[in-house]
Amino acid sequence: MTNPDGTIQIRVNGEHRRVVDGLTIAALAEELGLDPAKIAVERNLEVVPRSTLGQVRVEDGDELEIVHFVGGGDHAVAVADDDSWTVAGRTFRSRLIVGTGKYKDFAQNAAAVEASGAEIVTVAVRRVNIADPKAPMLTDFIDPKKITYLPNTAGCYTGEEAIRTLRLAREAGGWDLVKLEVLGEAKTLYPDMVETLRATEILAKEGFLPMVYCVDDPIAAKRLEDAGAVAIMPLGAPIGSGLGIQNKVTIRLIVEGTSLPVLVDAGVGTASEATVAMELGCAGVLMNTAIAEAKNPLMMARAMKLAVESGRLAYRAGRMGRRMYADPSSPLAGLI
Repeated sequence: MTNPDGTIQIRVNGEHRRVVDGLTIAALAEELGLDPAKIAVERNLEVVPRSTLGQVRVEDGDELEIVHFVGGGDHAVAVADDDSWTVAGRTFRSRLIVGTGKYKDFAQNAAAVEASGAEIVTVAVRRVNIADPKAPMLTDFIDPKKITYLPNTAGCYTGEEAIRTLRLAREAGGWDLVKLEVLGEAKTLYPDMVETLRATEILAKEGFLPMVYCVDDPIAAKRLEDAGAVAIMPLGAPIGSGLGIQNKVTIRLIVEGTSLPVLVDAGVGTASEATVAMELGCAGVLMNTAIAEAKNPLMMARAMKLAVESGRLAYRAGRMGRRMYADPSSPLAGLI
């Protein structure tokens, strides 16, 4: 209902706001100091295509969610590398994926990414801060044209929340390669596999390419592959725990049982644990806290880069067989 002063009442990112009746969403964004080309908008739980923001007018009682996301184009043409890896048709050289949370600031985050050599970073989709639209953004420090952004669903506890988040992410940045995680409860941050499987099927049918965080269960991994996942990402230990790889046998079974890339996601705390993950035959390792909470994040980022490379080389080389008893390395023939 239009007020006597010609305004209507709406909610934007949870805050009540009065705006002029007949205002388009694009005009509202500009009024908030936002560039309509760099945001995604959900109106009453329905994503509004960016191409229509200049035509769709807000109405009294509307609830809008405005998020920003870091886009980026196609990944650079694959570099000829005998040991590159591929996910959903996209090829990368670095097998280390890093997160973008917990750093003291964006500058430190960017420096850690550079030290790690990572070509992919995970990013969360969050509301635009309409109170300070000029606040620094991750894209000001990590160039999405040089580093692939992988939107994730961190903090989502239902399939609906995760799907809604990724629809907004695609609208904001155009990405279809995404990381799906649906958490079961806050204490362990273990995945809810029933919701995860359901969300994977829906996202795959909508054209998304989901890399999926999951339990260390080879049967669940196979079901995710059948549901449309493009990568399997079992946890090595609870998120942020730094406990290291607690489940080497089951992770190895997942590697052996799927044709998809397998990346250890969560639990790595130091370089030797990243090496263990790679020696199991994983395609890569994803980590955030291990670097961000190190006493020297840049030094740890470098250590993780070398650890992943070392573990991969060891896996390719093929370790010696285990023996029950000693076997002298010096020949016995010709002993004095």
